[in-house]
Amino acid sequence: MKKLLLTLLIAAGLSAHAAEPFVKGADVGWLPQMEATGYQFYNKQGQQQEALRILKDYGINTIRLRTWVHPSDDKASGHNSKDETVAMALRAQQLGMRVMLNFHYSDSWADPQQQRKPAAWVGHDFAQLKRDVYDYTLDVMRAMEKAGVKLEWVQVGNETRTGMIYPEGHTDNWPQLAQLINQGYDAIKAVSPSSKVVLHLDRGQDNQWFRTWFDNAKANGAKYDVIGLSYYPYWLDGRPDYKQSIDALAANMNDMAARYGKEVMVVEVGGEDSQPQNTYDMLMAVQQKVRAVPNGKGLGVIYWEPQGARSWSHYELSAWGADGRATKAMEAFLDFK
Repeated sequence: MKKLLLTLLIAAGLSAHAAEPFVKGADVGWLPQMEATGYQFYNKQGQQQEALRILKDYGINTIRLRTWVHPSDDKASGHNSKDETVAMALRAQQLGMRVMLNFHYSDSWADPQQQRKPAAWVGHDFAQLKRDVYDYTLDVMRAMEKAGVKLEWVQVGNETRTGMIYPEGHTDNWPQLAQLINQGYDAIKAVSPSSKVVLHLDRGQDNQWFRTWFDNAKANGAKYDVIGLSYYPYWLDGRPDYKQSIDALAANMNDMAARYGKEVMVVEVGGEDSQPQNTYDMLMAVQQKVRAVPNGKGLGVIYWEPQGARSWSHYELSAWGADGRATKAMEAFLDFK
């Protein structure tokens, strides 16, 4: 029976991975802090309920979490310690959700504007820095394993357009950046060989930048399994409507899958909470474009902090209203089949 199913899949031009559920995800790194400050979530019926259960009822099947090395307890820029992240991953898994872990390799936010190395690693020479990356990654992975968490995907770095762990891991020095990436990759695979390693850039519609970056990654022997993209029309120049960039996103994903033979996933997306219908439409379009990547190489879409209500976070791209409930935007995960 198994052989027959595989034969049918191959005959249909699909990879074996295409049989896996399409990722409908939520990054909820703020959730432990929100709960600690007493924020209350409400379901469609207006009843108070735990946020992960509400998200699951909206079709979310994957949770993405970030981990910081030695974070503070600051409400906006703290938490996400190893222990807190392991506990949240376990909660998600117990609800039947898959889990993606995102290593920022910093004590706080890492993105194109900031890739600060952890304070405990400052002053280390490059050989020691490589050991730092390997040992820290291995420690967190082992903690996940000990808790019984199976990680489907693990990111090495977050939005690493200009590298990570500055200055040594800047794209100005690709040979060193590739070595740091590979330390993370090797530590992940040492604990969980089945976990897929993701490298992640912002501006998912920018094909030239993605080609330049991943050409360099290939030339320098960086190891990975999946190309992750962020897509935020809101942050593009002039804040244009998604319709002006969605085709460029699709073309870039198709090119990445063909050029490098890798799977692709939109690991971060978001739209204005004040425009829920437009965000709904955007999410439907993004899911359609990812699903359409040839040969089943489009894995899915993850919303960044949909539950991170502006009343708590001051972040304008959540999918949560001032009433503590999900907006219309979240229905896109239910409606996309």
